[in-house]
Amino acid sequence: MTQPVHPARALWWLFEPVHALTYFSPEGKAAFEAAGLRGGWRGYFAGRSAPLGAVDAPPVIAAFFSFAPGMVERALPDVWSRATPEATLAARVSGATAALDRVLEGVKPELVEHSVELLERAVDGLDCCGRVLAAANAALPRPESTFARLWHATTVLREHRGDGHISALITEGLDGCEALVVRSALDVRRELLQPFRGWTDEEWQAATDRLVTRGWLNPDGTISADGRHRHQALEAATDLAASRVWSGFHRAELDQLAAALTPISTACRAELPTVNPIGLPANG
Repeated sequence: MTQPVHPARALWWLFEPVHALTYFSPEGKAAFEAAGLRGGWRGYFAGRSAPLGAVDAPPVIAAFFSFAPGMVERALPDVWSRATPEATLAARVSGATAALDRVLEGVKPELVEHSVELLERAVDGLDCCGRVLAAANAALPRPESTFARLWHATTVLREHRGDGHISALITEGLDGCEALVVRSALDVRRELLQPFRGWTDEEWQAATDRLVTRGWLNPDGTISADGRHRHQALEAATDLAASRVWSGFHRAELDQLAAALTPISTACRAELPTVNPIGLPANG
């Protein structure tokens, strides 16, 4: 029997592709490159960490969680010698706006406007205590154009959920590499996750061994019954931590938001890899 999807997760599935577009679209990549951030990972690490200022690697290793420290250290602080945080912030908005202008050409403007209205209402009601990436993004000036506002609102909300997800992972006693090994045992191939997060074979194997010892995995590396149960618990905790965002909305308003976001999300999702390391379901 298919389990019902928590409303907070269902909405995340809809707005996450809007945020992620900036890292996968040609417009997003071109904007980062024009700012001096050549190479996809420079744009990614600079783009996501720029709201924090010209930080060194340690805070980003902590905030991004599942990336190998060495991978982060190869990008930071070097990226700030190529583009300032201010230039990076401008690049990510301009790239995302250009991408959305193309991708959403066939979507009715009133759906975009209604989505922005409801998403910004959610952002205005956020409590960002303990959520560093969400707080840093929420503190940025709100853009003026409709597409830029759409991207900014989805970015704040996805970082808010992500911060809560990291708290759930920590509560379950998982570190960054272990979290990926568990995910790989569930549904996403190691060949995709490991190189995209920078862990070595030795680090991956050590994490696997630790998870076997603690009962998350069977000796053959497959997910154990206890591991599956604990993973479901941490996902439920993530949903619970994200649900307060929507507590001030009536069910009819959430249904309206989902209906307005669906064609937007579908158009953006088509620009992303079918199987991806960012947590979206393969058939999302």
